[in-house]
Amino acid sequence: MRISRFLASLSGILLLFPLISSAKTPKPLEIYFIDVEGGQATLMVGPNGQSMLVDTGWPGFDNRDADRIAAAAKLAGINQIDYVVITHYHRDHIGGVPQLADKIRVGTFVDHGPNREDSNETRDLAAAYDKVLPKAKHLVVKPGDQIPIKGINVQVLTADGEHIASPMKGAGQPNPLCASEPEAPVDNTENARSLGTLITYGKFRFIDLGDLTKRKEKDLVCPNNLVGTVDLYLTTHHGLDQSNAKVIVDALHPRVAIMNNGAHKGGKPEAWKTVHDSPGLQDLWQVHYAEDAGKDYNVPENFIANLDQTEGAYLKVSAQPDGSFTVWNSRNQYAKTYKPTDRAAAQSAKK
Repeated sequence: MRISRFLASLSGILLLFPLISSAKTPKPLEIYFIDVEGGQATLMVGPNGQSMLVDTGWPGFDNRDADRIAAAAKLAGINQIDYVVITHYHRDHIGGVPQLADKIRVGTFVDHGPNREDSNETRDLAAAYDKVLPKAKHLVVKPGDQIPIKGINVQVLTADGEHIASPMKGAGQPNPLCASEPEAPVDNTENARSLGTLITYGKFRFIDLGDLTKRKEKDLVCPNNLVGTVDLYLTTHHGLDQSNAKVIVDALHPRVAIMNNGAHKGGKPEAWKTVHDSPGLQDLWQVHYAEDAGKDYNVPENFIANLDQTEGAYLKVSAQPDGSFTVWNSRNQYAKTYKPTDRAAAQSAKK
């Protein structure tokens, strides 16, 4: 009798074991911060394989930026980019569109609508972009819209100079820094019209506001913080002083920040210090060593993808839906993993 009971118990365990062993770890959200020398090209591949590229880097340079984006796509195992999001009509963001479209198939271009900046350069860049648009679908978005990528949530926060009217879920708290934030000048360039997004995968949250400048940053978090906190913050405007206002950086309370600067673009000491010293920040990573800033305003070399202008290394983030993520440096294979956090506790710690 005892033997038969033991065999019955063992049989139940064996039946359960395949179910346990077959449980799979969720596929990550992968984010590639591609070196386009102080421009922007951020490639995201969701757990279901759909992809989104934010901006396309510079034109020219013998197809350098288009080649690097195509190489990242190959590493990510994709043969097309489902959505190419254009944050605004400046050369280091939209300039690479024609070259990229010749390299890899694009499903849909996403933008904030027509160019609003009164300059010959932006008009020429917009005209070149318009010539490429018939090769793909075209989606114009406004704040509050979503970009429909399977497996992740891509929420449009800002576009064409406007921002979301209602707070994101769990956000909306008063921001005590608003009263002390200096009034920034009005910005009539395309920077202020940047298409900004919040990317969510389970509990993981990543924000990219393009080149949004300080007055518009403040509008997003004052008098109430409409966004809430994030795990990963892409420094706005490549780490330039016209952006990265303390009032928004501290309100977002990022755990990790990545600066998509170049050797001689972005990475300015004031912005670097605001981000680096933000309460709760565990690490700041940089795409380039900022040569004009000096050693005191650069992070340790393990956290920098490119120590000079010739390398073309990238940073890669692999994020899980529990909020954990790993940042990996392709130059030296240095990686660091950040554990999940209690967002409610982090929000309370800020008060």
